Amino acid sequence: MTYDIKRGVSLYSYQNDTFDGTLTRDDCIRISCELGANGIEVIGEQSFWGWPECGVNEADVAAWHESMKRYGGVGVSHDFMLDYKRYKGRPMPFDEQVASVKKDIDFGAMLGVKFIRALVSITPEVLVAAAPYAEEKGIKILIEVHAPLHFDHPWIIRHAEAFEKSGSDALGFLPDMGMFVFKFPNVWKEKFMRLGVPKNIADYIEKAYEDRVLSEYVILDVREMGGTGPAIAMAETLRHNAAFEPKRMLDYMHRIHNIHGKFYEMTEDYVEPSIPYDEIVKVLKQGGYKGYICSEYEGNRWIEDVEEPNSVEQVRRQQVMLARLLGETETPALKTPLAA
Repeated sequence: MTYDIKRGVSLYSYQNDTFDGTLTRDDCIRISCELGANGIEVIGEQSFWGWPECGVNEADVAAWHESMKRYGGVGVSHDFMLDYKRYKGRPMPFDEQVASVKKDIDFGAMLGVKFIRALVSITPEVLVAAAPYAEEKGIKILIEVHAPLHFDHPWIIRHAEAFEKSGSDALGFLPDMGMFVFKFPNVWKEKFMRLGVPKNIADYIEKAYEDRVLSEYVILDVREMGGTGPAIAMAETLRHNAAFEPKRMLDYMHRIHNIHGKFYEMTEDYVEPSIPYDEIVKVLKQGGYKGYICSEYEGNRWIEDVEEPNSVEQVRRQQVMLARLLGETETPALKTPLAA
């Protein structure tokens, strides 16, 4: 059966495993496809050694295509990094920024993906200038709408207005579901407590987040409670994260072509406690979204001080949750045992 909303995985989810050599890129593609999440999203720097500094390794790109063919993968997006403020110790001029984006468009075309992800820091003028080239290559450039930004933020509105004025279909958005953190993640709280945050302060910050108390007030209150160091850092996470409304995606759905299924923890009963995926999927269905939701596991960094992250199991659990929310009848499961 074909579903309008499709399941995928950002290989960023397996960053610990690829860094320590536990999983190869081929392993990551196989695991994802076995789970029925055949939409594959990559970060070039993670999955292709030497990119972009050393250019394209044609054998590596050929191996990517072989893996995708072998397991039935579909290339969704290449997430590129343009840190133009710190390029070789100097700001990157406008023309160089555009040329850099075009280089990533070429790389995305080589990988056979339909989209490339742009960091939210890139100005709309750069993307508009690169759009005609993206159109020629059959690529869409999607700016990631990532917390603390959201669809009512002036910077995102500025992009939306520029995209519409350009008239180009090659410009769009990639919402990150980290915009919709309705509850303070358990793994965050536990990590801060291991760093020395007293339980009463951690409990206060958690409750203040759920009550949507202004972050600056929370930071001030924590100071007055005697909090220092890690306690202040925990309070400061409220500056970056917020519970924006999933329904705000509806006004931009015509330019939303990929979704980052951010998650920090999947419980044994297939629930992400901090992000309301049931509401998110309802909104996407209402808006007629037909693209991929790509798992993006970021809970690893919050637990690796006390345990080895099991990224594969966490991705599996989210894929089970997504399959259920999408009305699929089969439960995603791995078919090939992982090597010991």
